[in-house]
Amino acid sequence: MNNPKILVVIGGGAAGFFCAVNAARIHKGLKVVLLEKSNKLLSKVKVSGGGRCNTTHACFNISELITYYPRGASFLKKAFHQFSTTDTVSWFEERGVTLKTESDGRMFPVSDSSQTMIDCLLTEAQKHHVEIIMNADAQQVSFHSKEDLNDGKKFVVTLGNGKEINADYLCISSGGLMKAAQFQWLEKSGHTIVQPVPSLFTFNLPGNAISELMGITVPNVTVKLIGTKLQQQGNLLITHWGMSGPAILKLSAYGALELANKNYDFQFSVNWLSQFNENTLREKIQQLRFDIASQKIINRNPFGLPSRLWEYLLNISGVSDELRWADLPAKEQNKLIKNLCTHEFHAKGKTTFKEEFVTAGGIELSEIDANSMQSKLVPGLFFAGEIINVDGVTGGFNFQNAWTTGWIAAQYVFAP
Repeated sequence: MNNPKILVVIGGGAAGFFCAVNAARIHKGLKVVLLEKSNKLLSKVKVSGGGRCNTTHACFNISELITYYPRGASFLKKAFHQFSTTDTVSWFEERGVTLKTESDGRMFPVSDSSQTMIDCLLTEAQKHHVEIIMNADAQQVSFHSKEDLNDGKKFVVTLGNGKEINADYLCISSGGLMKAAQFQWLEKSGHTIVQPVPSLFTFNLPGNAISELMGITVPNVTVKLIGTKLQQQGNLLITHWGMSGPAILKLSAYGALELANKNYDFQFSVNWLSQFNENTLREKIQQLRFDIASQKIINRNPFGLPSRLWEYLLNISGVSDELRWADLPAKEQNKLIKNLCTHEFHAKGKTTFKEEFVTAGGIELSEIDANSMQSKLVPGLFFAGEIINVDGVTGGFNFQNAWTTGWIAAQYVFAP
């Protein structure tokens, strides 16, 4: 073919790579060029899950799956009907990569190595002749009518070194950009940009004594943003700077916009005993005062909390080390109940959670066809991955968004 159709994919992450290899595999007459601005491909895949690659999540019901996306759930509902978790598992298994499910639902390659995933994708790229250009930072995209260019290409991608690459089709999968200014070249296409803000972050508690308990994980707590209806349940990790763990990360995702508006200066509460509220806990403690009356409170922790946390909660509630359950005064009992069920904290600041850095915001979803990932404003322009206003909680959901949107874009990019 003298003048083959060309697809340029901007971004060598999970979504971009998946789009590139599938487009090259499906459309035999299509030349696929993948541009990666850094010198590393699939960098998030590499570090995800502590280097094991949390590929997806073992949630196979679409109605349930979309509940893990604070933004973009209804958009993804349509997309998941084309390519969902089951399809992801099958796609990799057909290429020799078997996934396993851990107790929390996260899915990893049985090798426990992200390199397995990377090697699989690189092999596909080589097999289907995807041209990969590294250190190719797309600085500008020009959108033309076909009559504007001698070779009939619609898009011109200008790189940082001044080189220009022409394309018939363009898929932008450059990840979650942190600043609205980074989207300026996309705004020229007429697309609306939803202001990007961080999602999936930990809560900083400067000067709070609870940080002395760093390293303690507490299972099944409930965390609430005070003044809102937002709350999440799960494990909580106390760190040297504050709090992390699934409960905190999920709450940061669902509260991403609100917390950004508060400049990350906010109040939240922790119920260390999610099975109780203040009333039911009061009844339980009244029973304990009889059942284990003679035992010292500090020595008999009836709720299964980590011992250091139990001692800390007793201390801030004014319960002395020598006090027995039978002798617990009403004042100290009320303080203990409050600290167990509605322990309030003042967070000031956030910390990115390792490799799970995600942004909320991006290309306005109403301007993208969920059935094809094609722009409704510019024919031939496609989007995939975190560049669109979709983000999921931790646990493999953001990768599933990448696989799904990348795969769909690949199907339709060369459609007649």
